[in-house]
Amino acid sequence: MQDTLAKIEKSSLKKKIADVRVGDTVRVHQKITEGKKERVQIFEGLVISFRKSGSVSAIITVRKVASGVGVEKSWFVHSPNVVKIQIIKRSKVRRAVLNYMRTRSGKSARMAEQEFDRNAANEADDRTPKQIAEEEISKIEEADKVKASQDELNQVDESTDDVAKQENKEAAKEDTSNDEAPKDKNQDEKVNTDGNDEAKLPAEEFDEGVKKAE
Repeated sequence: MQDTLAKIEKSSLKKKIADVRVGDTVRVHQKITEGKKERVQIFEGLVISFRKSGSVSAIITVRKVASGVGVEKSWFVHSPNVVKIQIIKRSKVRRAVLNYMRTRSGKSARMAEQEFDRNAANEADDRTPKQIAEEEISKIEEADKVKASQDELNQVDESTDDVAKQENKEAAKEDTSNDEAPKDKNQDEKVNTDGNDEAKLPAEEFDEGVKKAE
């Protein structure tokens, strides 16, 4: 049972969250669903508590003063409704929970600012292992679709090439049949330039020779 719960919790953990610490001034981007519409609401304030930071039940509590009234909100950091946590400022603190900030206001509520690498601290990946696996599967399926479409196009090109080659062969055959020289006419169809039948010329020459001999 514990192993099953551990697997479920592990699958719900985001890959990487921002390096949030107590005393940071943050902007929490929360997803709000209203009917069929969704919007993102930003809540900016001071982190006064960050409990169970290494588990799926990690809770962050942010406090701000609006119109002289203190307002606090808490979120599960790994909740899908928490789109992003952006760190704006980091302050020096000595306590794990800043409950005393609830009784302070004005100058007494100010804290010494601390320098930090904002880009590195805000680096995060809100995807869960399940979402990462689904994205990998979708990428593989998309690549398979592209490959299949390319193969189909290649097959179409090959078929059109075969048709073109066959048409060229048939056209070449027709050209050679038209270019063939006409066969020799029969001797009885041959006519000399004078209009006489060429087949009778040898007989006429023989008669002329006999006449000359006489």
